[in-house]
Amino acid sequence: MEHARQSLITAAQDAEALRLNIGTTGNISARLNDGMLITPSGIPPKELKTELIVAMDLNGIWSGSVRPSTEWALHAAIYKARPEVHAVMHAHPDHCVALSCARESLPAFHYMIAGFGGDDVRCSEYASFGSPELARLTVEALEKRTACLLANHGMVAVGASVAEAFGRTIKLETLVRQFILCRSFSEPVLLTRSDMSDVKQRYKAGYGRQSPLPA
Repeated sequence: MEHARQSLITAAQDAEALRLNIGTTGNISARLNDGMLITPSGIPPKELKTELIVAMDLNGIWSGSVRPSTEWALHAAIYKARPEVHAVMHAHPDHCVALSCARESLPAFHYMIAGFGGDDVRCSEYASFGSPELARLTVEALEKRTACLLANHGMVAVGASVAEAFGRTIKLETLVRQFILCRSFSEPVLLTRSDMSDVKQRYKAGYGRQSPLPA
């Protein structure tokens, strides 16, 4: 468990260093038996220690000296709905936030969109942070996907490990930045369903290291 706690601290600190989150924004969790470990509420990444990572069940019962992230319900809802997911990262990177504020999904402007499980990365409907409604909408937006945008808020990525969820966060922010860059001078030409189907087949044939999550 100590290693799992440290992996969350490292990811939180790396996320701030890469400006995926600033200060106490964002949160990261890892599945633990029938519950999870999650970063605490209101503590900057540089001040995190393993004993401050909160252990809790998926119904809101927690233990320790600090409270879990206010978004714990979002993480719990994902774990309940997606048994193959073992890590969840919620972040506020600039370009993902910008697109989420337009309430737009990320379309198939680039073949790497297929790596998130479909022909787009959906943007959820809006709900207040920390609310059960946001948790429900996030699970809905993530159906058959490994990442989504949260309207007027940020993004979520899931994985079989903290490293995988973190990697998908970086990948999504990069793709959203490239999409916005293209739209600054021209409307992106989207790939067709046939194009994306071919990409998915190539992924399944062994392109890169594919996880058991939908691809």
